[in-house]
Amino acid sequence: MTSTFIWIAVAVLAIGLYLSWTAGRLDRLHARIDAARAALDAQLLRRASVAQEVATSGILDPAASIVLYEAAHAARQAEEEQREVAESDLSQALRAVFGEPAQVREVRRAPGGEEAADELAAAVRRVPMARRFHNDAVRAARALRRHRAVRWFRLAGHAPFPSSFEMDDEPPVALADRPTT
Repeated sequence: MTSTFIWIAVAVLAIGLYLSWTAGRLDRLHARIDAARAALDAQLLRRASVAQEVATSGILDPAASIVLYEAAHAARQAEEEQREVAESDLSQALRAVFGEPAQVREVRRAPGGEEAADELAAAVRRVPMARRFHNDAVRAARALRRHRAVRWFRLAGHAPFPSSFEMDDEPPVALADRPTT
């Protein structure tokens, strides 16, 4: 009879340890999502800010400046529920303005254009990486939250179900490639 209680106690302890470990893992994943989202927001803001700087610098032709400025401004001012669409629009505007290598070469030749193009290219390249890190963390948390033990014992607490950030983040090829002048 005593051995039965010991085995029951061991089983309860093992289950408790597993649940505690799983809850800790879920908590770390949620913290990773928060950190990745903050990094993504920072990269999106940087991209929009640099795009606005380029648009207002006088390096681009007036039509391209207007298109780029309006898209960057909309991305910076977008509410959370419209953010993905506004950021996708900025990606499309960047591709439209910097779609041709000749346009990028022209920007690089202007005074201050080399630095502006390099800074914009770096910002444009970092957004897909930041989004990928965020969405990978979201996928991992979602997979763990789908486990029965997590649902039955409500290990996620009151944390909202994580959502991925879906946007068009394809960089302009001409801007991503460093042309020789």
